Amino acid sequence: MAKLFRAAILGPPGSGKGTISKRIAQSFGLQYVSSGDHLRQGLPANTEAGLQMKTYIERGLSVPDHVVTGLVLPKLEQLSSHSWLLDGFPRTLTQAQVLNNLYQLDLVISLNIPYETLKDRLSDRWIHPASGRVYNMSFNPPRVQGKDDITGEPLIQHDDDKPDALMSRLRQYKEVAKPVIDLYKAKGILHSFSGTETNRIWPYINSLLSTKLNRQPSDAQQMP
Repeated sequence: MAKLFRAAILGPPGSGKGTISKRIAQSFGLQYVSSGDHLRQGLPANTEAGLQMKTYIERGLSVPDHVVTGLVLPKLEQLSSHSWLLDGFPRTLTQAQVLNNLYQLDLVISLNIPYETLKDRLSDRWIHPASGRVYNMSFNPPRVQGKDDITGEPLIQHDDDKPDALMSRLRQYKEVAKPVIDLYKAKGILHSFSGTETNRIWPYINSLLSTKLNRQPSDAQQMP
């Protein structure tokens, strides 16, 4: 049986983590585990972690480590016989240490995107709150302006995506992410990629994963 491959992707809001993660999952057959998706799915679920998380979100507070791990780790247990890619987890050093006690990661990808690029991307970003679907007015607009393609419900723009709040979010991301990045750098499994366009970063990530997984580089169709 082929060795299981476990990877994670780190990056600030607007870095293209979701787009790149989905390409990796499609191109290399990894199970895609997004902590954001699990947090949203955990909300309506009548689970202790889901109910706790709802309380924090309603109060505008960061979701604590034990609540996040309580939602993500059961999903990884279900995928014990699969290779997977984590997006948005681990976000903090505590989460990384909990993960390390259970799984050995093979690769961690860190995306370094300039502030101006993040600002431009996020100011164009609109979200369907119930599903978490994200639209970008520049390269992935909804079919009807201001409406979700599937439900027709209105889209919103997060206050967090407005420029003043964005500076604070990015500062907070850097503070929290630095010890996580340092941990994986020390383990020798961190690979950082810099750039302003996802399609220019993708070939390098594709080539790296092809080498790690002993496969030919994928001809995955380019997406914005």
